[in-house]
Amino acid sequence: VQLQASGGGLVQAGGSLRLSCAASGRTFSNYGMGWFRQAPGKEREFVAAINWRGGFTYNADSVKGRFTISRDNAKNTVYLQMNTLKPEDTAVYFCAAAQNQYSVTMSEYDYWGQGTLVTVSS
Repeated sequence: VQLQASGGGLVQAGGSLRLSCAASGRTFSNYGMGWFRQAPGKEREFVAAINWRGGFTYNADSVKGRFTISRDNAKNTVYLQMNTLKPEDTAVYFCAAAQNQYSVTMSEYDYWGQGTLVTVSS
């Protein structure tokens, strides 16, 4: 699976962005999808995950109530709607695909996109 993340940019605190991750190469609906992020000088961390059908999602505590993960299997795309952004959300955001599961653990993901930078100014 090839993954292409997009939608990052510069936004003021309190604003919104929607990230997209387009998949190609294999049957997208066979994969659980996740979003992770890596802030400067910090380790990559889990943000949100969604199962293959979209019926189950899970968010990190730091983004609950603000971020929503969703997917459109007809478009081979997963989204991350980010609202009420904070400066601490500044990071490179990565999408990832895990065959037949969804997980909060990076090692369980098989494919990764290249990342898209989100910068939140105060």
